[in-house]
Amino acid sequence: MRERLADLQVLKESIHSGPSEEATARQHAKGKLTVRERLDVLLDSGSFVEVEAFRQHRATGFGLEHRRPYTDGVVAGWGKVYGRDVMVFAHDFRMFGGALGEAHAEKIHKVMDLAEAAGVPLIGLNDGAGARIQEGVTALAGYGGIFRRNVRMSGVIPQINVMLGPCAGGAAYSPALSDFVFMVQNTAQMFITGPDVVKAVTGEEISADDLGGARVHGSVSGVAGFVCPDEVSCLEEVRYLLSLLPANNQELPPSITCTDPANRRNDALLDLVPADPAISYDMSAVIEEIVDDGEFFEFHAGWAQNLICGLARFDGHVTGIVANQPAHLAGVLDIKASEKGARFIQMCDAFNIPLVSLVDVPGFLPGTDQEHGGIIRHGAKLLYAYCAATVPRISMVLRKAYGGAYIVMDSRSIGADLSFAWPTNEIAVMGAEGAANVIFRREIAAADDPVEAHARRVEEYRRQLMHPYYAAERGLVDDVIDPGETRATLTRALGLLRAKQASEPRRKHGNPPM
Repeated sequence: MRERLADLQVLKESIHSGPSEEATARQHAKGKLTVRERLDVLLDSGSFVEVEAFRQHRATGFGLEHRRPYTDGVVAGWGKVYGRDVMVFAHDFRMFGGALGEAHAEKIHKVMDLAEAAGVPLIGLNDGAGARIQEGVTALAGYGGIFRRNVRMSGVIPQINVMLGPCAGGAAYSPALSDFVFMVQNTAQMFITGPDVVKAVTGEEISADDLGGARVHGSVSGVAGFVCPDEVSCLEEVRYLLSLLPANNQELPPSITCTDPANRRNDALLDLVPADPAISYDMSAVIEEIVDDGEFFEFHAGWAQNLICGLARFDGHVTGIVANQPAHLAGVLDIKASEKGARFIQMCDAFNIPLVSLVDVPGFLPGTDQEHGGIIRHGAKLLYAYCAATVPRISMVLRKAYGGAYIVMDSRSIGADLSFAWPTNEIAVMGAEGAANVIFRREIAAADDPVEAHARRVEEYRRQLMHPYYAAERGLVDDVIDPGETRATLTRALGLLRAKQASEPRRKHGNPPM
């Protein structure tokens, strides 16, 4: 027995060290960690339990029968993050370039099924060249099994994919189906067809990074929700995100003891936010002022910056925040912002995270590009997501809230549980200047002094329909509050609604806008 245990130990050490020192050196030379070094950063020390470490592929042909390394290029198992269980699989680029074959895929299927059965988050550390060409259709079938499981577990357990190297072809669809995508600058790329294929088909020459690097997906396509400068910081961010999420859709997000007083005043907001709706300011500063200890974890920070989405805590309890950003495009809603907000709201609703909407929106962005690009159906995605959300929903109107954008930003009329406003709020069909131009167009044109007539009518419209208490008088705002009481008001409201129960109509699923 001791001899066999010694043999087992030697074999496990060989598996743990990887294929060769040269392969490890090549990985490090690219600025990348090895697969087990990554797991050491991601998981609590000593918590990783590996499954199917001895797995080998059964393929033959093209020399594969002579290359049958243990693990088959993917390390899989479970561990803990801040003491809570997670399932994880991680590609080992040192074997077959991390390419997926039949055995490789079956190991991933195994941990996905275990994650679903145990009700714990699933994390994929991606560093692979796509399907293993030598295995043909069986490799493609392996991806199909992953995609089917991605969809089955959607909204059931959090699914996180981390891009640490290449992710090409069909492999890119699993991250796209997951809840959260992280990318590392300079080393990670995602694309359906690589630079060589692009050049062959279109004649365009482009680098892998310019085609599908972290910068592109973090600021242009919106595929990546989080972009990090290096692997260690990226994996630390994954750990932080997990600390804000429940293990599954049957649990509430983890709460912590908060030392930041729930009733702390926010008098700084009186100087942060100008009363004049035409003057810009940074909504991020408002968020940091009102949440616990100023800590805000923003999603898609580099994409659709006119809408801010992210997670924070109020009195120790996790809350999703959706906020217009007046510092970018005046905070208008457009195609990208609508998609960003809809996706975030759906995630929060799936995992029992309450929603706070901070509203300062002049409307939807006008223009042929937006109309021809489908702003109607994309804006409807945001509207649909809010209407379908059954978690606690609270809206706070800081300044302007005009037209359809007011409705869409979780107004009372589409189901917000509570709606508050600052005394600087202006809720109307449109701004007073535009309204006067429409209603009194002929009168202004015929006046002896059109400028004076326009100014008089603007003031009249503002006085009658846009004063701070107009919506409150009609029951569409629950209270007009002192901005210094914003944190206390939201904390009390969230505490009231924490046990909210909502019933849904009987149906297989809705049919959201495309």
